[in-house]
Amino acid sequence: MPNIQTTIPSIPGFRVAGVRAGIKKNGNLDFALIVSDSPGTAAGVFTTNQVKAASVTHNMALIAGNASRIRAVAVNSGCANACTGQQGMDNVHQTARWVAEHIDCAEDEVLVMSTGVIGTQLPMDKIKRGIELATDALDPSNWEAAARAIMTTDTRPKMVAATLEAANGKPYTVAGIAKGSGMIAPNMATMLSVMVANAPYAGALGSLLRTAADETFNRIVVDGDMSTNDTVLLLVNNESGAVEPPVGQYPDAVRAVSRQLAQDIVRDGEGVTKFITLYITGAPDSESARHIAHTIATSALVKTAFYGNDANWGRIIAAAGRAGIPLDPERMTLRFIPGESLERMDESVLLFANGMPTDYREADASAIIRQPSVLAWLDCGAGDGAATVWTCDLSHDYVSINAEYRT
Repeated sequence: MPNIQTTIPSIPGFRVAGVRAGIKKNGNLDFALIVSDSPGTAAGVFTTNQVKAASVTHNMALIAGNASRIRAVAVNSGCANACTGQQGMDNVHQTARWVAEHIDCAEDEVLVMSTGVIGTQLPMDKIKRGIELATDALDPSNWEAAARAIMTTDTRPKMVAATLEAANGKPYTVAGIAKGSGMIAPNMATMLSVMVANAPYAGALGSLLRTAADETFNRIVVDGDMSTNDTVLLLVNNESGAVEPPVGQYPDAVRAVSRQLAQDIVRDGEGVTKFITLYITGAPDSESARHIAHTIATSALVKTAFYGNDANWGRIIAAAGRAGIPLDPERMTLRFIPGESLERMDESVLLFANGMPTDYREADASAIIRQPSVLAWLDCGAGDGAATVWTCDLSHDYVSINAEYRT
């Protein structure tokens, strides 16, 4: 995997901005603009929720019909523009039109993203002001401001970059920003991500992004809810002059950036105190393994046990058993391992085997579960299927944050 960094350098061929348009009541940054200096090619992955925000509908149509000539992505936070009817759709088009006028491109070359409260109309006077301010602030190095401008309940910006050397010796960068900390579940979540690269991909860009998202953004759970606005975009141009074959560093870089952004979303989940890796092996097939992992990851009983530092392995076994996948508990094993990988296997505790608890020491299991990162390895003993899902605990703070979100 390419080396990645959690800051984004200036990327030749892209200019960005994050400004205060006045959409958020707290006065924080709330409007971001990402501009490609030349028409780029875009790919997108979107929510599978049947209730889709106006921006999602707009972007899906635009990428289906004009993916090879995209110049900009405009993002507002503080208002989701979902469940807003025709006016909501009209406002998306007006946003794209204003951006196009300011950067001298066509309206159908502008993608639009929104995040925030569902059911409220965009404050178009503030959107217009945000576009004006952002256009004036565009700069290749303003990535942190853009990352902060798309945040809602996030506590910190999420930025990742990988700088590579192409086959022709030219350096190029794959980078991305993301927001999200609640309503996070497989098949994406209330998350937005914009990734860019200043080198073209020689293969099918849409396929590359879908594969990367399936392995990363679609493998995270905070609370099991799916939003109306989930969007991951990848916009690439050829400003670096780099040339890469379809099989090379490029796909690995996109996956690495996606993976880090996805994991950062879980680490910054609402009220999160623990980062939990669920590693499922021995399932009938990979899809079954993924379904078992999702069932465990969304279990409130499992998540609250982790929050309470209670090594209550029975809740994990019970969740796996109700996932609807044929399993034999006599063949299942469950281990807790400190950290996020199998590297510390020598410190692991085997809790369940042969259909019953082992003779493990409760103090040893508790010592692992008290750590900020824990891996739970469930082998189902039913085949060769495997899957990894990243999730977290469920705390008092999660309830407080979501109970007071609109007030």
